[in-house]
Amino acid sequence: MNYKNIVEGIFVKRINRFIADVRINGKKERVHVKNTGRCKEIFQEGAKIYLEKSDNPNRKTGYSLISAYKEDMLINVDSQAPNKVVYEAVKSGEIDYFKDLKVLKKEKTYQKSRFDLYYERKSGEKGFVEIKGVTLEIDGITKFPDAPTTRGTKHVLEMIDAVEEGYEGNIFFLIQMDKVLEFTPNFEMDPDFSNALIKAKKSGVKIHVFNSLVSKEGIVLKDRGSLF
Repeated sequence: MNYKNIVEGIFVKRINRFIADVRINGKKERVHVKNTGRCKEIFQEGAKIYLEKSDNPNRKTGYSLISAYKEDMLINVDSQAPNKVVYEAVKSGEIDYFKDLKVLKKEKTYQKSRFDLYYERKSGEKGFVEIKGVTLEIDGITKFPDAPTTRGTKHVLEMIDAVEEGYEGNIFFLIQMDKVLEFTPNFEMDPDFSNALIKAKKSGVKIHVFNSLVSKEGIVLKDRGSLF
């Protein structure tokens, strides 16, 4: 996926989950943050960032923060990007596992969850895909989640239920950066989610991990990574 009207800035400080102060051409601006996660290791004062300028004159903020450098690595922090990137890749047949689909739909309700994708294969099998974006990197290892997520745990457990009812179940982790391939659930941050993910893998849920090619203009799917 690509962005438009990209400008460079410098991160100053985060005000709350949705708002941050940055400097653009030396001028302080209050901008929208497209990620409600903590991202403390990314949102550091002085970090080089990229923003998308809004063409909506009625918006309260004129820019949205979409990516930031952590040392020399550019990380996409747009929490809406993973769904768009994975949907485009599945729809185009870019991922071998999903090449024989006859139906592909966004957002399908199952039990109390709304999974990101629903598909039907030409051979008749039906399945769900839940997509998670990964922005936390520590010493070359990416981890999810970066904060406790009861909602995420619910998604994983209900994906197990779907597999037990005969659906194909998939959890897709898109690492929103390049150069890093290794991934692990973040046991220290959220043992419930992490243990649920282990259970899901043992129960037949497919775990897909891909990293991304990130530039200031956008983000696209890159390589399949090593599983945890």
